[in-house]
Amino acid sequence: MNRLLHIIKKSFREQLRSFWILILAVSMAPFFVAVYFLIIEASQPHYDILILNNDRGIIDSFGPVNYGSILSDSAQHFTIDTLSIPLSVEKVGTRKEAIEKLKSKRADALLILPEDFSQNLVKLRNGEQHTPVNIELVGDLTDMYYMVSAIWAGEIMNAFICEATMQPNPIKVKETSLGISGSLDDFDMVVPGLLILSVIMLMFSATIAFVAEVENKTILRLKLSKLKAIEFLGGVSIIQIAIGIVSILLTLITAILLGFNYAGSLWIVLLVAVLTSISIIAFSLILGAITKTVNEILVVGNFPLFLFMFFTGAAFPIEGKAMFSILGYPISLQGFMSPTHAIHALKKIMIMNMEFHDIVPEIIAILILTIIYFAIGLWAFSRRHMRVG
Repeated sequence: MNRLLHIIKKSFREQLRSFWILILAVSMAPFFVAVYFLIIEASQPHYDILILNNDRGIIDSFGPVNYGSILSDSAQHFTIDTLSIPLSVEKVGTRKEAIEKLKSKRADALLILPEDFSQNLVKLRNGEQHTPVNIELVGDLTDMYYMVSAIWAGEIMNAFICEATMQPNPIKVKETSLGISGSLDDFDMVVPGLLILSVIMLMFSATIAFVAEVENKTILRLKLSKLKAIEFLGGVSIIQIAIGIVSILLTLITAILLGFNYAGSLWIVLLVAVLTSISIIAFSLILGAITKTVNEILVVGNFPLFLFMFFTGAAFPIEGKAMFSILGYPISLQGFMSPTHAIHALKKIMIMNMEFHDIVPEIIAILILTIIYFAIGLWAFSRRHMRVG
């Protein structure tokens, strides 16, 4: 019994010495429970449909009438009357305005009513026309929110036109995809996230590059040589950025060889990769500031690594609804992690075939987060590891 107690005490002391492993073992599951709760709370589904009414109206037996306007108004009342449906319908004035809202994720689907909408409805009602009424739906065909919104838009249209014409199957829908989203398969959809995942992996290599100098005691010589923290960190960062570029190029080449099709400029993709690499390196400074050995990094680093991998859309698609917006740019809970914005930018470039000006908000978000990460990391790393004496 004494021997058993001795082993128990010894094992307890050894476990306390392995502080970070103990923390990881007991807190990982509660940590993810809390994170999943926050993610789910921030990503409660809500579907936003835009209606563009191009209908010119018609002179009916009762006088001038515009069924497009009536439909637009009734669709908005439909959402008010059906409170259990997380659906909003908004009228827009131009196609350009609507497309901008779709691109910036402020709306999920656009329903376009043609110029002859009222005319076709009247003909259908009077039996003068036997073909369905044509409408157009526009959106990102790879987005789940678009798919659900499109279903509801179709239901609203069917209900209205069936009541107006007393005809079955009264509409024919034409879907217009943003960029090449209508021709992608499941593999194509996940590649932008996997490209950023290749950069996220710099979190370990960059942190180890910083902390290895501390663990090997070579940091002492660097301190005595009056090397500034910014010089040391800058030299290491340049190599890590190069590694990030090589990593994302290898990942992209592999994806292309396996059949990945993409649109957009490779140079813009590389720019996003470089900025994301710098952001991850800046975050690695924070991780390096709270660790002293490579073993500690491999334990402690699992927390932010899992967050960046699984809750930014890198490992698999995930989309959180905005908690608030800044100058029209939506910010979700995941938006506090820079890879989230990088993935959005790559999807805009590689899937929706947008231009550089379309990803300026994402670029600004990455830069702001990088500055925040770097300011915290530089202060903490300098205070912990770069002080002389």
